[in-house]
Amino acid sequence: MNDLRRAYLADAADIDSAVSRVVQSGWYALGPEVEAFESEFAQYCGVEHAIGLGNGTDALELSMRAIGVQAGDEVIVAANAGGYSTTAIRAIGAIPVYADIDPVTLSIDPERVAELLGGSGADQSTNHSKVRCVIVTHLFGILGDVKALRAITDQAGVMLLEDCAQAHGARADGVLAGAFGDIAAFSFYPSKNLGAIGDAGAVVSSNRLLAQRVRELRQYGWGAKYSVEHAGGGNSRLDPIQAAALRVRLARLDQRNDRRRVLVERYAHELEPMGIRVVRSAGESFVGHLCVIEHHDRDQLASGLKELGIASDVHYPILDPDQPAWRDLPSRSGDLSVSRSKALQILTLPLFPEMSDQEHQQVCDAVRATVRRSGDALASVQVEPKRVDSGVKS
Repeated sequence: MNDLRRAYLADAADIDSAVSRVVQSGWYALGPEVEAFESEFAQYCGVEHAIGLGNGTDALELSMRAIGVQAGDEVIVAANAGGYSTTAIRAIGAIPVYADIDPVTLSIDPERVAELLGGSGADQSTNHSKVRCVIVTHLFGILGDVKALRAITDQAGVMLLEDCAQAHGARADGVLAGAFGDIAAFSFYPSKNLGAIGDAGAVVSSNRLLAQRVRELRQYGWGAKYSVEHAGGGNSRLDPIQAAALRVRLARLDQRNDRRRVLVERYAHELEPMGIRVVRSAGESFVGHLCVIEHHDRDQLASGLKELGIASDVHYPILDPDQPAWRDLPSRSGDLSVSRSKALQILTLPLFPEMSDQEHQQVCDAVRATVRRSGDALASVQVEPKRVDSGVKS
């Protein structure tokens, strides 16, 4: 599915030099390397502030705590987002409210969000629910419909939190993922488009007060050293070695996103004539974090690929409200029929910037061989029309 060793080797000399620089500096927690990355990443995203953290899940939790989400409050989130947002919501003691997804982008559907907020238009201004924020997860590298969501959340008087863990560098109309919402969370897990060499994360925002609160929460809730002034704090500092590696890779992020898009479009060219839809959007609103396809007999296809030596995966097979540990905990949701249907059809194919053209063709040939072996079953599949816009409504 991925080859992190090849990703390292592509940057080996620069990463080794950066790590050596940190080790020789004697500054091993926060400090100038972290500050430099925070400045560079904020500038890249087009926001005022970036705060480096230990991982992306902490970034989600501390973003919500900075917003003011407390135990018993509600947070609207997509039902198919892999459990990461729900983990952060549950850590606070808040209640997840699950929204269904758009059938094309597989991201949270703004119309369903409006319904969960109590209606649309003027109805939202009189909404008395406990919803404190909406999380839009830019799933699979596709920028969610942030403009529509921003209009809805602004009218409802709730905050918009972007989960950008799979969308580093995605943009629409010159605005990058992370700059649309009130606050945004990033993961730099090694397999991400911008990946560290271990766990790492960040929060970005142009709201000075929210950024300052996250900065304090990442270090025990200190307002001043040894003075705990904010409940809910912890220890989630970005490691300087990870910051140094991220500075190296940030400079090459757009180039690698371009390669991801090329590979996904090649998948589409090869597979869509077989009746297999490749989930994506047009242009730079898509950064190809994953190559997700839809197939009516996903398990049979995955099995056939395995026999031919090709890895595949499912992101994600279990909806958040169906997870065993959370089924009996408080939550609410609208109709999730699209989420449930798509969870049975999606399959992820190998994709990473260092993937060779030969390897890519090997995957396509294996899919083609599996399709042929299954006869004409795929030929009758109705493929949804290809989306031609960027996935972001004006």
